[in-house]
Amino acid sequence: MSQTLPLDGLSAVVTGAGRGLGRAEALELARLGASVVVNDYGQPGRDGSGEASAAPAEEVAEEIRAAGGRAVAHLGDVSDHEQARALVDLAVGAYGRLDILVNNAGILRDRMVFSMTEDEWDSVIRVHLKGHFNTTHFAASHWRARSKESGSPVYGRIVNTSSEAFLAGSAGQPNYAAAKGGIVGLTTSTALALAKYGVTTNAICPRARTRMTEDVFAGFEKPADGRLDALAPEHVSPLVGYLASPAAAKVNGQLLVVHGGMVAIVERPRVAAKFDSSKETFSFDELDELISPYYADRPANETFAAAEVLGLKRD
Repeated sequence: MSQTLPLDGLSAVVTGAGRGLGRAEALELARLGASVVVNDYGQPGRDGSGEASAAPAEEVAEEIRAAGGRAVAHLGDVSDHEQARALVDLAVGAYGRLDILVNNAGILRDRMVFSMTEDEWDSVIRVHLKGHFNTTHFAASHWRARSKESGSPVYGRIVNTSSEAFLAGSAGQPNYAAAKGGIVGLTTSTALALAKYGVTTNAICPRARTRMTEDVFAGFEKPADGRLDALAPEHVSPLVGYLASPAAAKVNGQLLVVHGGMVAIVERPRVAAKFDSSKETFSFDELDELISPYYADRPANETFAAAEVLGLKRD
């Protein structure tokens, strides 16, 4: 008798799944039994440049089918509202319903904030943050309609992709860091809104060696002895598979950092210090007396999130 897989009978959409993290996530969901829609816009440049191509998504879909799974490819730009609608419609048409949405698609246009152009800002915000919203909007509408029709909760899972760039800052990526912070806000809001329909929404901050991060990890070489690279996307995809499964029914509105055999659950921000005015309201002098000493012994460039959040240091 064949063993039942965790995602048997479920269908999934994975965006940006033609390469890197998205590819590993699509393969993992299929390995766990899900039928997958592999979405990718297929542009060769990590900045979103070049001609769109169906080849990356088709290749991953064929890889899934060759292994005995079910998959269809979708060439589409998730930052376009109507193309995101078509993506969700494809999943429903191909598999009867949508159960899992993994938002991964993104681009990079790095520049210091004083040099960044309006288009470099807008394009990254559009693909990452608006792209997450677009697919989430249509998936949520699908689940809400099904829940109302049945009169009971349905099965739904959203896994969003944030980044430690939002947690600890990234000087040359103000657009990317802002988009990834926005995705966390979208995640927690969506988690609250969809819980009553049976849908969970979580976000991951993955650390992996991909086309998007080749510069970031330039000083961290792959193992020469054949061991699995600590920065391989295959370290991230099992967590996505878990969050997409029935086993994670009680995990909702959470942010998890994942890489190289490590998963960390991130707490919501906590108050580090609190000051009360001795009068009806604060004066400048009173604020100076209370707050300035608190920061007196701290590094001048320290942000709210310490560098050790990343836990990543070059030798």
